[in-house]
Amino acid sequence: MSSISPLAGAAPATHFPITTNKTKFQNPDNLAILIDKAKTIRHLRQIHAFLIRRHLHHDRVLNFKLLRSYSSAGNVKHSVSLFNLTQNPNVYSYTAIIHGHVINNLPKQALLFYIQMLTQEVYPNAFTLSTVLKASNSISALHCHAHKLGIQSNAYVQTSLVDVYSRTGDILSARKVFDKMPDRNLVSLTSMITGYIKNGDVDKAKVLFDMIEDEDVVSWNVMIGGYAQHGHPNEALVLFNRMMKSTRLKPNEATMLAVFSACSQIGALESGRWAHSYLGYNAKAINARVGSALIDMYSKCGSLEDAKLVFDWIKSKDVVVYNSMIMAYAIHGFTRDALNMFDEMSERSLNPTNITFIAVLNACAHSGFVSEGRALFNSMKENYNIQPKIEHYGCMVNLLGRAGKLDEAYELVKSIGDYADLVLYGTLLGKCRLHNNIFLAEKIVEFLIERGLATSGTYVLMSNIYAELGYLDGVARMRAMMKQNGLQKEHGCSSIEVNNEVHEFLAGDVKHPRSKEIYLMLDKMNNWAKENRTGGPVLHRSVEVHSEKLALAFGLISTKPGSTIKVVKNLRVCEDCHEVIKLISKITGRKIVMRDRNRFHHCVDGLCSCGDYW
Repeated sequence: MSSISPLAGAAPATHFPITTNKTKFQNPDNLAILIDKAKTIRHLRQIHAFLIRRHLHHDRVLNFKLLRSYSSAGNVKHSVSLFNLTQNPNVYSYTAIIHGHVINNLPKQALLFYIQMLTQEVYPNAFTLSTVLKASNSISALHCHAHKLGIQSNAYVQTSLVDVYSRTGDILSARKVFDKMPDRNLVSLTSMITGYIKNGDVDKAKVLFDMIEDEDVVSWNVMIGGYAQHGHPNEALVLFNRMMKSTRLKPNEATMLAVFSACSQIGALESGRWAHSYLGYNAKAINARVGSALIDMYSKCGSLEDAKLVFDWIKSKDVVVYNSMIMAYAIHGFTRDALNMFDEMSERSLNPTNITFIAVLNACAHSGFVSEGRALFNSMKENYNIQPKIEHYGCMVNLLGRAGKLDEAYELVKSIGDYADLVLYGTLLGKCRLHNNIFLAEKIVEFLIERGLATSGTYVLMSNIYAELGYLDGVARMRAMMKQNGLQKEHGCSSIEVNNEVHEFLAGDVKHPRSKEIYLMLDKMNNWAKENRTGGPVLHRSVEVHSEKLALAFGLISTKPGSTIKVVKNLRVCEDCHEVIKLISKITGRKIVMRDRNRFHHCVDGLCSCGDYW
């Protein structure tokens, strides 16, 4: 056994503390404890060398513990060397080597050892099967094998089956196993909750979550993250508050990433700052992953200053951190800053990624930097060997379309043929509306309808183009086609955070407790607009109750005079509302920050940061 590779280059025994009390460490129990406490490969190799010198290397328990510890430390090669020298390996040895490969993401090798185990007529136990389940795609076959071995009712096996069925998307099979479990522990409940979350069924996941009597951080994270991922950010924040108040558990990195995501979706800046306070404001406490999430959260909540502050705090900046900051500048319309940061990446020898180019091309689109955008798009393949994806073509269509170069944008879409998707055509159609190009718009809509790709957004955009040009027959035709196809217009929804509470409004909403006051303020706003309007779009009664106006009216009656108002909308802000928001900023002397689907609008003294280009 002296030829075992783990001993190559091992440090002299005098460097290891066990030599100071040789008698004590002749006891296998003490050595077993020492193996369990070893933190590094170097320490394990020193112990291994000591075992050989003291002729303890044939001890089955010590070999088993060494094998398992090598695997846990990420050195599967040493584990296999030990296993191959084990005479007549039993079920525990096989389980350990299988588990070692599973935790090191080597599923094929794990299955090969399982097959070897069966051919050697060593029968697996519940722990073996629960481990190998995590490595196999043939779940049903292993499930049958569990029945054959008579261990299908074992709690470990059942929990593993629930976990694997859930992770692979077979939620029905997972639930069948789950329902047959006599004792549902925290692990099985969390596995089933995870399955529902991945399937998008947060309601069923919440029912099971409420059944847990003593939640751990993992179960909280799964549920909070599930809400954040599936469009329920308010529920995610409520649950986070409940976690903080009802348990002694401390949130970990996964918790905070989910919470930051929820805050960014609804623009809850104060809630985001409150969540950030759990991490502390020390730069050393913020790694690149958390830092990127914070930059994204602060920028989407309207505080570019806080986003930049976090960026400056992060000492080890990677490309993901730079991507987040470039995108932050992009959505706020600071194109020059985004381009400068792109150059700074190159100076730091950080190679841009697909995401980098999406961010910087978006920045160009928001300010009409056509030549810069073209140059960046062409450099992807020429300078960085990055093949443009559909998202990059979308950025270019957006850039060219906003600049009025619709024919060039249309040719670009046609150049990628069948790879062009609905989003690309939808982007181009939106720019046709922006420039009132009815001929190209009709061509695009006809193309989408023929291929069955038209959505409610397609018909709404075309209807709006007809309406703005006074073609009422076209408007009626689009509405009829929507009704015929069972499509409904996406409803506008706006939110505003006041005193750490997020208030949401739909168009024409009258459900808010202060609805009467809100509509009184709305009347004032409309009167101000009529009295002060000197041009631009004409105020229509139909848009007087757009959700962003209701949120703005609530902000005006709920916050201190002179304070900044931040509103978040799920759709593109219309021209009328954009004009009104600018005007209100001038009349009230307030800064109004509006985040719509595309970007931020910072309105101060009647002017918007977008320069009316959005």
